[in-house]
Amino acid sequence: MKEFDYIIIGGGCSGLSLAYELEITNKLNEKTLAIIEPRDKYQKDKTWSFWKVFDHNFEDCVKKSWNHFSINLPKKTKYHDCTFAPYQTIDSGLFYEKILGTLKKNKNIQFFNNINEIETKNSTIFNSVPDFENTKEKLWQHFSGVEIKTEKDFFDEEIFNLMDFDCEQDDSVHFFYTLPFSKKNALVESTWLSNLNHRSVDSYKTQLKDYIENRLNIKRYKVIFKEEGAIPLFHANNVKRLNQIDIGTAGGLTRLSTGYTFLNIQEHSKFIRKNLNNIHKLKANIISNKYQFLDKIFLKVLSNNPQKMPEVFYRMFSARNSSIINFLSNKSNIIEDIQIISKMPKWMFVKELF
Repeated sequence: MKEFDYIIIGGGCSGLSLAYELEITNKLNEKTLAIIEPRDKYQKDKTWSFWKVFDHNFEDCVKKSWNHFSINLPKKTKYHDCTFAPYQTIDSGLFYEKILGTLKKNKNIQFFNNINEIETKNSTIFNSVPDFENTKEKLWQHFSGVEIKTEKDFFDEEIFNLMDFDCEQDDSVHFFYTLPFSKKNALVESTWLSNLNHRSVDSYKTQLKDYIENRLNIKRYKVIFKEEGAIPLFHANNVKRLNQIDIGTAGGLTRLSTGYTFLNIQEHSKFIRKNLNNIHKLKANIISNKYQFLDKIFLKVLSNNPQKMPEVFYRMFSARNSSIINFLSNKSNIIEDIQIISKMPKWMFVKELF
C-alpha cells in the first residue's frame, strides 16, 4: 500500500481547512498528503457563523456579514453593534468549491474513502473525526434550520437575531436564531441545549413551522435549504496515538459554552503550518485554560438551572459589546472577563465551584 507524509482523517471543515492552509503556503510542494473522506460528492450541507475577530482565508465564501444583532426574552430586547467584529456566515458550498478546486491542482494530494486503502505507520496523521460513542445523555447544542424565501420583502437584512428566547423551553434551554441574507431570504434555526434523547429532537419541523408562521407571522414562503446538526458541549473521547494529532472538534477546538469552532479551526491550522516540522512536541493553546475553566462552571450552572438560563444569557449581553464578543471568541482580556462575570447572578455560579 502507498505511504504518505501526511494523512488527514476526515475531509470536513477542519480537515479541508488544514489541507488548504498547507497547500497555499507551499508546505506540500515536496510532501504527499492523503485525505480520508467517505463522501463521494461535496455539496452545501451547513453554514458556519462567527464574529470576525481576526482575518481568515475564506472571505470570498462569506454569504453575509452583519454589524448589528439582537437578543430577546418575552417582552424585552437588547440591540447591539458589532461593527468592530462583524458577524459572518460561511456558505459550505462555496467553502468546499474553493478548497477542492485548489487541492486538486496538486498531484501530491489524493483522496481516499477508507484509511485501510493506505499505509499509516510512518505518516503524521491529523484526525478530525471525534469519538462520540455513548454520549447521547451528555449536553449538546443541537439544532435544525431552514433557509426560506418569502414572496414579499419581510426581513431587515442589516440586523440578525442571535437568540430569541420567546418560545417553549420544555425543561431545557431553547432559542430561535435568524440570519437575514436579504429582505426576502433568511435562515431560521431552532436551537436547544439538552441531551440528544430530549423530545425536541423529533419535533424540529413543527417547531420551525410554528415559529415562522405564528411568531414571525410569515404565511407564504418556500424552504430552499435545510440543515440539522449537533455540537457537543463536552470533549470527545479520542484515544491518543503517538503519530496522531487531533484537530477540529476531535482536538477540543469547539468552545464548550458557545459551540463556536470555525475560527478556532483556522487558528489551529495556521499553528500547525508554522510548526509543522516540530508539531508532535508542541501544544496549541487555542482555547486557553481560563476559558475551559469558566465554560465548565457555566455549563454546570446551565445543567442545574435550565429554566433560569434565558435571563442569564440576557444579563450577560448587558456588558459592553466588545467585551461580549471578545469573550465569546476567546480573545478577551482580564478587564473584559470581569465585566462579563459581573453581569452573572453570583450565588448561582459560586455554588458550582464546590
